[in-house]
Amino acid sequence: MGAEVSITALPHPRRAVEPFGIVHAARYAGDRQHFTTACAVYPAPVDAVLEHTADRPVNCPGCLAAVETVTHCPAAHAEDPSPCSGPVMVTVLDKHNHGAAGCEQHASRLLASLEGGRVYGLPTAPEGAAIRVFNTAGTMRPFEWLDGGAS
Repeated sequence: MGAEVSITALPHPRRAVEPFGIVHAARYAGDRQHFTTACAVYPAPVDAVLEHTADRPVNCPGCLAAVETVTHCPAAHAEDPSPCSGPVMVTVLDKHNHGAAGCEQHASRLLASLEGGRVYGLPTAPEGAAIRVFNTAGTMRPFEWLDGGAS
């Protein structure tokens, strides 16, 4: 087994920990009683404990391979080349209540590009994350990345 790598697997923000130490990137399977893993191991490890955090480093080779191409949070615009500033912390909603979860940087950029947008901290976010995103968005131009704006 290779070295452990700390990642925030999207959209697998939970960890399924097997008794013998394998840590999978995991997410709920819709009903909040079952989960899936990024490596799509089948059958899912029934003796694994589902942790509600992404703090534990993933060490499952299949999960690492499945999520290695994930470089942007859902709030990042497809044309924005900047990497995420950290884990997903907030949700940004537009005036129609359509939303995207994002790191602080991409959420700020998204909020700055919306009319009537709102930002809400996720339950696992540190205190003040939504306020930081709101304040940062107020200093940005809409679609700042299009003209090579600061990342």
